[in-house]
Amino acid sequence: MSYDPSNSPSRSSSYAGGQAIDAGLQSYMRSIYNTMSLGLVITGGVAFGVSSMPDFMHFLFGTAMGWLFMLIVPLIVIFVGFSPARVARQSAQQLKTTFFVYSVLMGLMFSSIFLIYTGESIARVFFITAATFGGTSLFGYTTRRDLTGMGSFMVMGLFGIIIASFVNFFMHSAMVQFVVSVAGVIIFTGLTAWETQGLKSVYRSGDDVSNSKMAILGALNLYMSFINLFQFMLQLMGDRR
Repeated sequence: MSYDPSNSPSRSSSYAGGQAIDAGLQSYMRSIYNTMSLGLVITGGVAFGVSSMPDFMHFLFGTAMGWLFMLIVPLIVIFVGFSPARVARQSAQQLKTTFFVYSVLMGLMFSSIFLIYTGESIARVFFITAATFGGTSLFGYTTRRDLTGMGSFMVMGLFGIIIASFVNFFMHSAMVQFVVSVAGVIIFTGLTAWETQGLKSVYRSGDDVSNSKMAILGALNLYMSFINLFQFMLQLMGDRR
């Protein structure tokens, strides 16, 4: 009887294990993208629906207190609802509910863009953002290159544009705003690739319970990258009313 190395037990079990990891990783990433996409649908639906209700829009954005409320509440949900202590105590389903609540609040806040930009340009920029995000995330998922160094550089750049945006709040410089917008597109494009690659590493180091929670947190991170990328692209390419 001849011996076939391809049929050896150790080789077969190793191959089966690799197949199981690949299938598990694909399911994990699919869960992340599905949750993120549903969050974007909720945000977009709420924003569009609220923008068609003038009285409610006036209630939300007619006063300085309304603007302040809409800026602060989503931040509270992020820092409280997704704090390490809360993440440890909550189930994956509770985290997902918190994420969807955050998506609704972001939809309320984003309804204000319909006061500034035309609906046609908002739709156009959204699809451009979706294509850019999809391509960049696919690159992060498939590349063999380690993006850790690039991610660290992008995080430093993020702090830079936050500081520049704060300074420009008082300067009102169109040139500074343009530079910040261009830098923002580059930074959040890079962060998307880095975060996607990082999610693969997290999957391989976690168990089923932690991976279920990390899928929600991963969806949140990618959601926020998409939202910020969309904002900066809208500033560059949106048609103002």
